Amino acid sequence: MNHLCPLSFKRLLVALTFSMLWAGLVPCSAQDWMQYRGSDGSGISTDQFATPDWSGGVKSIWKTATPAGFSSFSIAGDSVYTLIERSGQQVCVAMDAKSGNEQWARPLSPSKYDGGGGAGAKGNKGGDGPRSTPVFSDGRIYVYDAMMKLTCLDAANGSVVWQHDIVNDFKGENVKWQSAASPVIDGDLLFVAGGGPGQSLLAFNKKDGKVVWKTGSETMTHATPTVCEMHGKRQVVFITKSGLISIDVKRGRKLWSFEYPWRTSTAASPVIDGNKVYVSAGYGVGAGLYSVSRTGKVKEVWRKPNRLQNHWSTPILHDGHLYGMFSFKRYGRGPMQCVELATGEVKWSQADYGPGNLIMVGDKLLALSDSGELAVIKATPKAYNELARSKVLGGKCWSTPAYSDGKVYIRSTTEAACVSLVP
Repeated sequence: MNHLCPLSFKRLLVALTFSMLWAGLVPCSAQDWMQYRGSDGSGISTDQFATPDWSGGVKSIWKTATPAGFSSFSIAGDSVYTLIERSGQQVCVAMDAKSGNEQWARPLSPSKYDGGGGAGAKGNKGGDGPRSTPVFSDGRIYVYDAMMKLTCLDAANGSVVWQHDIVNDFKGENVKWQSAASPVIDGDLLFVAGGGPGQSLLAFNKKDGKVVWKTGSETMTHATPTVCEMHGKRQVVFITKSGLISIDVKRGRKLWSFEYPWRTSTAASPVIDGNKVYVSAGYGVGAGLYSVSRTGKVKEVWRKPNRLQNHWSTPILHDGHLYGMFSFKRYGRGPMQCVELATGEVKWSQADYGPGNLIMVGDKLLALSDSGELAVIKATPKAYNELARSKVLGGKCWSTPAYSDGKVYIRSTTEAACVSLVP
């Protein structure tokens, strides 16, 4: 039996930790929420926080204007990043995490949405403004805007490092209401959908923007892809108009696929638990759970047409249960629900959240209603257990909250706020 010296053992621990982080097996830390739904895409942080006393209102650290759009935040160090609409342009902005003050702004593509109702649209029309979320990685910001321009920016000053126009460079075709999918980074690879025949699914080297692989002739949707480990294979799962397709992250080779209905728009990301894949969409489509074998054979576990519709809110998976906003166009009324993943059975339902969004920190859910109320809920399938609630924002709140270091970052079509969870 070999014995490790202290230095070798320390190096082994570092190597193992790095490997686990790269593989996405370690959830995001207190300091990191570097892309859509957190650094590992689960929407979960392992941090813990005591139940706050919001009887006199939340402890707001700052509040600032964030005109139009539904982009969420990515957080790295002392900066937060999001997309807004300004003077008819989609703009990536960096803000000081402690004060909300703008550090830099980089105009991107024009803001234009088919039938969106124009900037500041009232009622339940979306209005103009970006829908995707920027990604931070190794000192750079990556943005896939609504016009399908993929841009790498220097996180320190917003200068352009490299850029691809997916429509012009890869014969791409945009979707109705324009792209809302965020880029996803795994290691040195960056994934997006939207190219034309033979190159609809794309992987780039994040450092220089060079194409690593391109494959498929699928049509993109509004859904952000999900990276996972299944049967020992690292893969990225896309929801396309024809259904779901899984691609080996390194080789660009299809691992499995299955047809799934598409009507008008699919916007919630797939949720993956081992070899099980949950998918849901609005417009009468509903939800389903599917099992994938080692050979790539897909079997339907259950299917609920026109039920358990996730319009654009991707649920959180915790201890075999999904927690999320399950409704379609029930603005201000749609419920937050707990659903057993294995059966699709609704364990509890709480009305009046609408198509908001939620994340999980420790054993608690942070749920933002579409009307701007932030609630803290115990993550348990036994019953809806609300621990705190407060009105925090005006405007339409269709964006996903972000979390880092005891603070939650939230935004609407008009403003953003940083709220402390620490007493």
